[in-house]
Amino acid sequence: MASDTGASYGSTLRYKSVERIKAVGKHSLIGASGEFSDFQEILRYLDELTLSDHMWDDGNSLGPKEIHSYLTRVMYNRRNKFDPLWNSLVLGGVKKGPKGEEKYLGMVNMIGTHFEENHIATGFGNHLAIPILRAEWHEDMTFEEAVKLVEKCLLVLLYRDRSSINKFQIAKITTEGATIYPPYSLKTYWGFAHFENPAQGAVGSW
Repeated sequence: MASDTGASYGSTLRYKSVERIKAVGKHSLIGASGEFSDFQEILRYLDELTLSDHMWDDGNSLGPKEIHSYLTRVMYNRRNKFDPLWNSLVLGGVKKGPKGEEKYLGMVNMIGTHFEENHIATGFGNHLAIPILRAEWHEDMTFEEAVKLVEKCLLVLLYRDRSSINKFQIAKITTEGATIYPPYSLKTYWGFAHFENPAQGAVGSW
């Protein structure tokens, strides 16, 4: 899972060190785009959920599939009250089951639409990152290969989205637990001819 660390106030990139990937319980990671204050509210809900689950002390713990199901109900409930939580959420995780390690990746948006997939992007990534992921993702990728592919997507988004920031965070989760790596920047090159004069040759351009 990956995201940038920028948070905008209107069209101003106001905050540049905002972490939008969090661990949930023992088996899950959540990432969010959209309204950051609504994401903080969702994290409060999840803290209450995981605390309640822990207090049962029955040897079981909520997995990513259960948490994703809970989030779909929360988002749809708020949408029906005409007071939606303005986020798109990605929930991923790994939990040991009867068939061994069970991997899970799902998303839910602000109106409760949800699905599971092998790769997911939100926001501008739906348009620019998903085609790259569909072309280059394969199931037996190593962690290093996956990071390179994600960085390629992040770099494309950085070049094409003026609201993005060159400061990213990567996270992974295994049966041993979640690891959220410190933010870092990617090497960029802005000397492409179309970057220097994007309107050259365009018909009817300003």
